[in-house]
Amino acid sequence: MADKIKLVLAFLLVVAGVVGFYVLHDSPAVVRVLSVLGGVALAVGVLWTTELGKRLFGFVQDSVAESKRVVWPTRAETLQTTGVVVLFAVVMALFLWAVDASLLLVVNKLMGRS
Repeated sequence: MADKIKLVLAFLLVVAGVVGFYVLHDSPAVVRVLSVLGGVALAVGVLWTTELGKRLFGFVQDSVAESKRVVWPTRAETLQTTGVVVLFAVVMALFLWAVDASLLLVVNKLMGRS
């Protein structure tokens, strides 16, 4: 039950930050943006103390660790793959243009147009 109250409080903090953005419409933009960021920061702080928040932050940490283990392609591999994709797109566009033009010619012949 305490976690649910904390989640509602976190949501209300975000809402308070957004409301502050609109209430401070005469203030400089920096103050308005800081209002929203402050609400979000406080909400994250409250969320951190819930069980759901702890699981969420654990998931984020695991995701970052997993992305560090990814073997990214080299520049040459990236350029080569991009070239193949662009070439395929051009060939497919030409093929579809030829099919469309052929069907247009056939339909025009069948309808008696020259």
